[in-house]
Amino acid sequence: MDATLQDPLVGQVLDGRYRVEARIAVGGMATVYRALDMRLDRVLAVKVMHPALAADGAFVERFIREAKSVARLSHPNVVQVFDQGTDRSYVYLAMEYVAGCTLRDVLRERGALRPRAALDILEPVLAALGAAHRAGFVHRDMKPENVLIGDDGRVKVADFGLVRSVDTVTSTTGAVLGTVSYLAPEQIERGAADPRVDVYACGVVLYEMLTGTKPHSGDSPAQVIYQHLHEDVPPPSALVPGLAPELDALVAVATARTPAGR
Repeated sequence: MDATLQDPLVGQVLDGRYRVEARIAVGGMATVYRALDMRLDRVLAVKVMHPALAADGAFVERFIREAKSVARLSHPNVVQVFDQGTDRSYVYLAMEYVAGCTLRDVLRERGALRPRAALDILEPVLAALGAAHRAGFVHRDMKPENVLIGDDGRVKVADFGLVRSVDTVTSTTGAVLGTVSYLAPEQIERGAADPRVDVYACGVVLYEMLTGTKPHSGDSPAQVIYQHLHEDVPPPSALVPGLAPELDALVAVATARTPAGR
């Protein structure tokens, strides 16, 4: 049976306004649904925090605070946040719905992309992150799953749910936030997150687009973390002969292990 049919939220109306129609994705912190805003008669995405996290008052407070921050980010390549609220045990965000797929879907289906196609995706991603950084936010969890490619070809960055003020250093006690494959060394070592962690992650994403594979791999997250800390990201041309040297140089600078090198 389709998992979305078993989801208790599908078919319900949140806050008397958002009718949940289908489950789109499940992440570590929340589940995302396609929903209809019955007041404005438009389709949107609703991100609902997992119940265990919704029971944590401090976590909910942070979630709400960050939702307000992201709602102030207005950029054509950033998924817009429209609303935030709670309904019974549900804590949710109402966001722009992007009909299409993720960069992860594209990589899974096609493998390595041609350099022009990779740069055409990277450019709007950098534009979105640049706008966020100028506004004082860091994404902290850049990865192909968070790059949405619309059916109309537009590229948007999603899930600024882990944003922090640029001048804030956060602790990684308990759990390392972000996906291990894309974490900058200083995030792993100190929990530090300034705009350069997003630059590092974009360098890893570019490598993956150009080669069809991640630069670091292992049987456990610990092995991947070790490589982030102690090994440079190899040049993509080592796997794909004939790539322009400028692409190797771009990946090398973006993924420098010291923030100052980026």
